[in-house]
Amino acid sequence: MSDSTPPQAPHHVQTDLSDRFAWRTTRLLRFLADTFFAGRYGNRAVVLETVAAVPGMVGGALIHLKSLRSMKNDEGWIRQLLDEAENERMHLMTFVHIAKPSRLERWMIMLAQGIFYNLFFLLYLVSSRTAHRLVGYFEEEAVYSYTEYLAGIDSGQYENVPAPQIAIDYWKLAPDARLRDVILVVRDDEAGHRDLNHAFADQLSAETKAA
Repeated sequence: MSDSTPPQAPHHVQTDLSDRFAWRTTRLLRFLADTFFAGRYGNRAVVLETVAAVPGMVGGALIHLKSLRSMKNDEGWIRQLLDEAENERMHLMTFVHIAKPSRLERWMIMLAQGIFYNLFFLLYLVSSRTAHRLVGYFEEEAVYSYTEYLAGIDSGQYENVPAPQIAIDYWKLAPDARLRDVILVVRDDEAGHRDLNHAFADQLSAETKAA
């Protein structure tokens, strides 16, 4: 498989109202991101990775509290979700060095995070299955977006600048790594988050049907 080809996984087909809500919400947010950033993928990544780091922390915290209340094991979900949140945060730290967000974009980050955190928190309380499906769809779109970013570098549309030292250290890249190398590892991360959250949503769906 060419490294320009995204990590493959079937798009999760919507099977019920929960899935359709998650998918339509994802498509709406994708439309807004495409409209506002218009191909400025570095700046887009800064804003979106700030939001992307929220679900893992929210889910991990709520499952932690549930585990304490129920006195039952979390089956490893907490660690996986907190690791996901930390990984997304490192994506943000990396792209801050690359895109150097403006004052307006920093303001947008604070606004987007405040709104999304509270909405996602409420969604997770109402339906953790829908929340994980939503993140799964978010990550599907992230894989597509980073594949487009990669194609832009290959075509010369975006400069293949040196990788920031923070990215070299975190992903253990070669000392002479470039932006293209960073996008490849970030895209692989997003594919892993996609598969994990769809799997969590499937498990919760199966548990509901079995109850």
